[in-house]
Amino acid sequence: MPEPDPTCSRVIVISGGTDGMGRALALARAGRGDTVVALGSNLDKGRRLLADADKSSVAGRVEFIRVDLSSVGQTRAAIGEIIARHDVIDALVLFANRQAPERTTTAEGFEQTFALYYLSRYILGYGLLSLLRRSEAGVIVNVAGVGMVKGKIHWDDLQLENDYGMVAAQLQAGRANDLLGVAFAEQPDNPVRYVLYHPGFTRSGDLSPLPAVLRASLSVAARLAARPIAESIAPIHEFIDTPPSAPLTAIDRGKPVPLTLRTLDPANARHLAEATSSLLETVDRARP
Repeated sequence: MPEPDPTCSRVIVISGGTDGMGRALALARAGRGDTVVALGSNLDKGRRLLADADKSSVAGRVEFIRVDLSSVGQTRAAIGEIIARHDVIDALVLFANRQAPERTTTAEGFEQTFALYYLSRYILGYGLLSLLRRSEAGVIVNVAGVGMVKGKIHWDDLQLENDYGMVAAQLQAGRANDLLGVAFAEQPDNPVRYVLYHPGFTRSGDLSPLPAVLRASLSVAARLAARPIAESIAPIHEFIDTPPSAPLTAIDRGKPVPLTLRTLDPANARHLAEATSSLLETVDRARP
């Protein structure tokens, strides 16, 4: 590993920073001299991340904030904590996701996958925008499934109350993240670059919520066909070190995705942004 250059150190926030690709990226960036803020819900995993940072001689460069990112209130509180600690953020990398075989709702009434995989990314991106704007080269990397065209936004049933399925929920949130990037990049006078990145099937993530049979089959598939974590996060280092010049970039397993793809439709992106803003307003109105 090259010696870190303190003159090039960055502040990087990573959602899902205690597991899989997020964890690997956190330790790798700290090893390069960056300050990393890792967001995660599991206290034990957060402690292990900090312990491994100590062992790797990067103690003090990794911070852990325990937060349930499926909660709007907790996500906003984490944003407040980050703003209190840091004046500038150079990169926000979004990994947090979890499979949900059964439909569950958060305390605020949102379907779990929608809340964690999509809504938290919306809130973090816009909530930390002021700090990202202060960077000389601010960038958001949204790690999802851009380039895929399966799945759809259920405009009349965003919370999937009528026909829930784990795959349908994952695909909807993935397509919502595609549109999130489009809407974010459309903001006028916005210097922060947005990258939609699909790494492909990777040996990463927490499979514990899944049924035992499905966990076993995915573990076998991962051993046979999945990409190593280091290979999947390599392009993210490039996005952080040298953000693209375009407001929006989409990369699917190493190949550029045309922004004309139907899943990146600007009208749909604006529609979803308006719907999301309305959903968050209902949360705010419900607060005492």
